[in-house]
Amino acid sequence: MSVLTPRRTFFVLLGLSLALIGCVIVALSAGTTSIPVPSTLRVLTGRALAEDESARTIILSLRLPRILLALIVGGALSVAGATFQALLRNPLAEPYILGISSGGTLGAIIAITAGMSLPFVTTPLFAFVGAGLVMILVYALGHRRGFVDPTTLLLSGVMIGAFFNALILVLMSVAHQEIRTTFLWLLGNLSGASYGWVLVVGIPSLVAVLLLILQSRAFNVISQGDEDAMHMGIDVGSVRRRSYMLASLLTGLAVSVSGVIGFVGLVVPHICRLLFGPDHRLLMPASLLFGGAFLVLSDLLSRTILAPSEIPVGAITAAVGAPLFIYLLKRDVRF
Repeated sequence: MSVLTPRRTFFVLLGLSLALIGCVIVALSAGTTSIPVPSTLRVLTGRALAEDESARTIILSLRLPRILLALIVGGALSVAGATFQALLRNPLAEPYILGISSGGTLGAIIAITAGMSLPFVTTPLFAFVGAGLVMILVYALGHRRGFVDPTTLLLSGVMIGAFFNALILVLMSVAHQEIRTTFLWLLGNLSGASYGWVLVVGIPSLVAVLLLILQSRAFNVISQGDEDAMHMGIDVGSVRRRSYMLASLLTGLAVSVSGVIGFVGLVVPHICRLLFGPDHRLLMPASLLFGGAFLVLSDLLSRTILAPSEIPVGAITAAVGAPLFIYLLKRDVRF
């Protein structure tokens, strides 16, 4: 594996950024109504011609907010997954396994089955609150003798997630007219995207991601063991507590607007680790860019494979992510 240098970091992130821009342009152009790439570029640069008016409406009103939300959610889940894997030193750690996604889903389904008004406001709000409550509960259960034990934290998340999944099934059994909305939430869905939600979710997600990237050096040491980290002067408890809260915040924000989109936080960090190495100084920003591109392309597939019908994006990420993860296991990817 090549030694990480500023030059290598720059070119890797530049390549990923260009690939991400390419994915966005393709996603803006492709769909039920195909738009030529030159028209897409003219719309994005504010130089649209009279013949581009319909394309302008489709891109700016329908596709762009959805793609921006996919970028945010994909990047947030990927960074959260990389963080959990570093903190818990477990390759299977990710937002869904830790039960945070289940808490958000339960909150959303409570709002849906209760028939509350303003579904695009109350449902995300309940989802975020549910994810936050699970975050606090799992963290409290993960404490042993004043310290956060990674194994206990992981097992607590699994058990809390299983319990909340049981409650979700109970609520679904009594839902009638709301059953389709509930299923869409369980399988992940970005159709409710708007510029308002992009701002509400995007700004705090960006702050949380930047704060986690600043912890990259600490993650490198913690991944080798708590004792080594403490000998090097790192306050392991403080780093783990702060990073767990930030990664949980990212998960809660993502789940609140997209529902449960699995495998992104699990597979993307592993792919980046395989391609670019285990150094978190590169792994964290690479996961952000790769995760955004991955979900943008997954969402593109979800709305084009059976067009004009739409497949929940969570089904696409599962269909793509599961085989990828099996392949990664065969490659014996390690930290």
